[in-house]
Amino acid sequence: MNAINFLSNLAMPLIILLIVIYGLFQKIKVFDLFLDGAKEGIQILISIFPTLIGLFVAIGALRSSGILDFIINLLSPILNIFNFPTEIMPLALIRPISGSGSIAVATDIMKTYGVDSNIGLMSAIIMGSTETTIYTIAVYSSSVGIKNTRFVLYASLLADLIGILVSVLVVSIFF
Repeated sequence: MNAINFLSNLAMPLIILLIVIYGLFQKIKVFDLFLDGAKEGIQILISIFPTLIGLFVAIGALRSSGILDFIINLLSPILNIFNFPTEIMPLALIRPISGSGSIAVATDIMKTYGVDSNIGLMSAIIMGSTETTIYTIAVYSSSVGIKNTRFVLYASLLADLIGILVSVLVVSIFF
């Protein structure tokens, strides 16, 4: 275990050293390339910053407005027919929108129901099998200037839905 710890601590410094040594042998100005990349990264950050601010405000409004509880109460009769636990619905609704919000919801679920409960296991599988779809599409498409993301959004949300349904199915069958 100590050897793995030692190697993992050494990994990044060794990679940086290998890049510098390669640059020296190839007569490449590594630091100038690094500065160019940093400048480009800052330009990308500036271009996606309004999108990020908008998403953060929308997520905050969604969580504090009580609309999640309203949607869950509205869907509860349908979910109960299919034995879909309403306890994971906040996670299922937040996960495609926000990574940090979904981590907070998953943590609350784990604290309330336990990590080894069926609800806790479903939450863990949802976290591992779904993506922060809307956030990812918004950030990447705004960084490269894509305006029409309709079909990507549909396909991604369908994949998230399948990940959520399969997580419930897998836990129901195997646990």
